[in-house]
Amino acid sequence: MGRRVNVIGVGMVKFAKPGASEEYDVMASKAAQAAIKDAGISYGDIQQAYTGYVFGDSTCGQRAVYSVGLTGIPVINVNNNCSTGSTALYLARQAVEGGMAECVLALGFEKMEKGALASKFDDRANPLERHVDTMNRAQGMNQSPFAAQMFGGAGREYRWKYGTKRETFAKISEKARKHASKNPFALFTQTLSVEEILASDEVFDPLTRYQCCPPTCGAAAAIVCSDEFARKLGHSNPVYIAAQSMTTDLPSSFGDSMIKMVGFDMAALAAKQVYEKSGLGPEDVDVVELHDCFTANELLTYEALALCKEGEAEKFIWDGDNTYGGKFVTNPSGGLLSKGHPLGATGLAQCTELVWQLRGQAEQRQVEGARVALQHNLGLGGACVVTMYRRD
Repeated sequence: MGRRVNVIGVGMVKFAKPGASEEYDVMASKAAQAAIKDAGISYGDIQQAYTGYVFGDSTCGQRAVYSVGLTGIPVINVNNNCSTGSTALYLARQAVEGGMAECVLALGFEKMEKGALASKFDDRANPLERHVDTMNRAQGMNQSPFAAQMFGGAGREYRWKYGTKRETFAKISEKARKHASKNPFALFTQTLSVEEILASDEVFDPLTRYQCCPPTCGAAAAIVCSDEFARKLGHSNPVYIAAQSMTTDLPSSFGDSMIKMVGFDMAALAAKQVYEKSGLGPEDVDVVELHDCFTANELLTYEALALCKEGEAEKFIWDGDNTYGGKFVTNPSGGLLSKGHPLGATGLAQCTELVWQLRGQAEQRQVEGARVALQHNLGLGGACVVTMYRRD
């Protein structure tokens, strides 16, 4: 077993709509500088950097960190679709755990365009071809945005299987807006009722506009280090990564189930591995940041992470077990639905929120007595990263 890995610094910028943000390198450098200041180090202490983004030319990561410092360290660019930020964290954690470095920066950023995600290259094989083929077999295709068809189709399959009400999905978005109203870094801070959410334009049944995450620009960062490095800086009780797992698609992803195609089995396997590695179970978790790109995926992820049993997500939601006063506070930040989803930054923004929660620094969003946090970040194509954080 490798060395313990601590998260001693985190930072992010306020997320913005496309066209209203600063340049990607400016956002990224601000997030990195905030994490460096939070850690109490200088840029010269960082020995490696893993930089994540999805849309942009090669070596955008170097452009971003060069705005912070020019020390000649390795800068590794990472692209793993919507799980890019947590993949950068995964690699940074491996470098420290394996003894290859003492202090590493994980940085994620994205400058997005308006509108639904679309492929940028039409002269080569699309990496999601097998996913699209599975969707064609399972439900066919229409003119709706691809991601909405995929995750909406998974939500529809769940409805058919369990008789779930459309209001149940909308209630997830209502909760997201309520949480985001207390987050100064969130894109959308205006609360919405279930009725308002259901009345918004339908995108793909059961999803309406307010149940889909918006294209967003932003950046977030984390500094990870060894115990010895943390002690030298006087970090006596830092947040640390108790366990982390990354999984990719399984044979079941390409069968006849939309639920499995959008990553349910990947998430369930990653969560199982994290629970086993950490010696903790879902019952030990206080606060969760999970990948709510659509309300349907949040509902499915409750079950994939074993926060509730399969088929019981609707009861879990209406009982209030996904928010303050319930069993788990999920997405106190407002999640992707309301905080926003800058693809490369999302995983590190989740990390930032959870570190703040475990330190007791989340202000109006603070989960009382939080000591164990769980993170879930998913990218179609595919990859799922699940991370358990602790502060003893």
